[in-house]
Amino acid sequence: MSNSIGKLQRVPLREVWRHEAYDFTQWMQENISVLNESLDLELISAEREQAAGSFSIDLVAESSEGNTYIIENQLEKSNHDHLGKLITYLTAMKAKGAIWIVSEPRQEHVNAMAWLNEASNADFYLVKVEAVRIGDSPAAPLLTLIVGPSVEAKEAGRAKQEIAERYEIRKHWWTQLIALPGAKLHAHITPGTYSWLGVSCGVRGLNFNYSVTKADCGVEVYIDRGKDCEEENEIIFDQLLKAKEQIESSIHFPISWQRLDGRRACRLRIDLAGGYRTPETEWTAIQEKVTEAMTQLEAAMKPVLKNLKLSGY
Repeated sequence: MSNSIGKLQRVPLREVWRHEAYDFTQWMQENISVLNESLDLELISAEREQAAGSFSIDLVAESSEGNTYIIENQLEKSNHDHLGKLITYLTAMKAKGAIWIVSEPRQEHVNAMAWLNEASNADFYLVKVEAVRIGDSPAAPLLTLIVGPSVEAKEAGRAKQEIAERYEIRKHWWTQLIALPGAKLHAHITPGTYSWLGVSCGVRGLNFNYSVTKADCGVEVYIDRGKDCEEENEIIFDQLLKAKEQIESSIHFPISWQRLDGRRACRLRIDLAGGYRTPETEWTAIQEKVTEAMTQLEAAMKPVLKNLKLSGY
């Protein structure tokens, strides 16, 4: 039984297709079904050496759905030059996808193609080509998909893009806010990308914070004396709560007192409508209101903070 099992042997590609353009590309044009089987595509035709500006594309294929795919062949180790051509051709042809067939995919190009699938709407395929035979049989092509598009990759790419955009717009929000005359308390802070911007109240672990979300913004006194200091935070909060009437009498905004039992921190907070997804033409009015809330909060808290009893904590 064992004698009837042949051994699979790799054949040098240049023994099968001596010339990349004249032999392999022509063979691929005539045998596009082999590529379909490897990539789960339905390419129905392929034309050779179409022009893309001053360049010539190896193959331009059309799918059964009428979408265009460009195919770049490279019977050697992948390189930057061909990756650049692949992207150039796809853009020039406004193609749905790009297929790069190489004999040896380098890891940096595997990573690049995976990133392109996440970062763009186009589909990118990286395919390894080999030639094999069993015994004295004719050489046969072996195409292996190394990188291809997927729903998960596209969703991951959209999520990453949304996060990047969120960081950028929040930085823009803080840059504009701290430039306002009413934001003097935080004017020395370098705008960041987080959802909050804070300075110390003058007591360790107590901050005057601005916060912003897509639709809301606010100001708060945030109480967090550090890890395992929940009891200490609650004692400080309870002292501030005893001065609730004094604090609220000089603030013209509703205050939410949040002891947050079982959580690490406590806070008292003022929430306002309008956030970083509000049209930018409305930002100034929103930010002027929230900086006024911070001004009132700081003024009301200063005398109370001076009388905090922190001994032993």
